[in-house]
Amino acid sequence: MVGMDAAGALNLKLPVHPRVIVKKFGFVQGGWRQKLQYIRFLFFTLYWTWWWRPSWIYASETLSCPVVWAVKKLTNINVLYHEHDSPSPERSGSAFMDAAFGYRAKLAREAELCVLPEQARLLEFLQTTKRTKPAFCVWNCPRLDEIAHLHSYQGRELIIYYHGSITSARLPPQLIVAASRFKGAVRVRVAGYETLGSIGYIRELTILAAKNGAADIVEPLGTFPRREDLLRSASKAHVGLSLMPKQSEDINMRHMVGASNKPFDYMASGLPLLVSDLPEWVATFVEPGYGRACDPDDPDSIEAALRWYIDHPEERREMGRQGQDKIREAWNYESMFAGVLAEIEGRST
Repeated sequence: MVGMDAAGALNLKLPVHPRVIVKKFGFVQGGWRQKLQYIRFLFFTLYWTWWWRPSWIYASETLSCPVVWAVKKLTNINVLYHEHDSPSPERSGSAFMDAAFGYRAKLAREAELCVLPEQARLLEFLQTTKRTKPAFCVWNCPRLDEIAHLHSYQGRELIIYYHGSITSARLPPQLIVAASRFKGAVRVRVAGYETLGSIGYIRELTILAAKNGAADIVEPLGTFPRREDLLRSASKAHVGLSLMPKQSEDINMRHMVGASNKPFDYMASGLPLLVSDLPEWVATFVEPGYGRACDPDDPDSIEAALRWYIDHPEERREMGRQGQDKIREAWNYESMFAGVLAEIEGRST
């Protein structure tokens, strides 16, 4: 694998595997050094492609597209392009990103396979890039071996758990206001990293909790280098938090069911969910019985959902069990990627 570190995620590590070799550039801040780093990355990728001679190249995200398009043109190796986050070309603001979007369209049309994590995003991708070759919608689900053994974490406090990038869109201040009303009976445990636009946000939430009479209810855990430790941490909580803003111009935020790994990770860890009361989220997670919904902009609505979980511990645990069963039956990596793997194997023979 070849790649570059990203801001905020420098502590994250891939698990050691005898068949995986990682070659990676360190993160460089914006400016001419970053552009030089990108050119180095292009030749670096070409060299290791020539040395390894793979049957397939897996590429992820828009910034990889110019490099992978060039490699494909020179080597004619099969490419699988997997776009986790859909870009917004109209907001690029730079000639470099405009060029990257152009190569994204070229690679989208020429890659043997394309994968996106949400159906609306996939349709938009096909329309804007004019792709006609095979494309798959694959949700970001955990592996079967990541399903945790159920534990009975009772305790006197309800632990609300969140992991991922730490922003106000995912951890709204209204959550802290609502949790503070329980005067320590509800705690918010956070694992992850602050993005470039949200540095200091955890501190802001801590100050907000103290102002509302519930100091120390926010528990920042930092980042976990290994995914297995992240999931183990989740399994020690009671409710998994996956809130989304109700209004957004970002296609990724509007269409996140399936794309966000958070609810699936929580379900695999035996946690019921607290999600936004958006129709798609309610239909996917609440109506089948895997969690409850609230208005993320309304502390009263969040408080009511938290109180329900406090008052119904048995129902809460049953939701967790049902969620794990759903992951085991269908919402797992092995099931979701079966079609993609069959296509790869068919083209490799």
